[in-house]
Amino acid sequence: MNDEKAIICEQEFDSTVLRLWRAITDVEEMRQWFFDNIPDFKAEVGFETRFMVDAGERQFMHEWKIIEVQYLKLIKYQWTYEDYNGIGFVTFQISVDNERIMLKVISEGLDTFRPKVPEFSRVNCQGGWDYFIKERLKCYLAKQ
Repeated sequence: MNDEKAIICEQEFDSTVLRLWRAITDVEEMRQWFFDNIPDFKAEVGFETRFMVDAGERQFMHEWKIIEVQYLKLIKYQWTYEDYNGIGFVTFQISVDNERIMLKVISEGLDTFRPKVPEFSRVNCQGGWDYFIKERLKCYLAKQ
């Protein structure tokens, strides 16, 4: 994937690595800050799930497949949508720098989705990740 086209969202958390890992990999916790209708989730290579997301004007059947897992460090999804051609990849990468816990989300492949709809614009995608990571996940972990 072309890193120049990747959408990147980074956030520091006042948390532990284990606490952050659980928030991004445990389905019960993911439902609290990410998508509340994720039917199931396992941080295991090959795991697949699908669920509908209502974006207002359109609904999107999200189809996720886990393609890489490094416990407490990284989880990477293959991300597609039913009825749309294209393939994306989303990587959640945890790092520790001088005791600062950082999460970096890298979304690649947005430009491959067809037909083009406003929800697949770079601005909308960046805004979505900023909302989920910098607002929802940050607030969720702050309450824990």
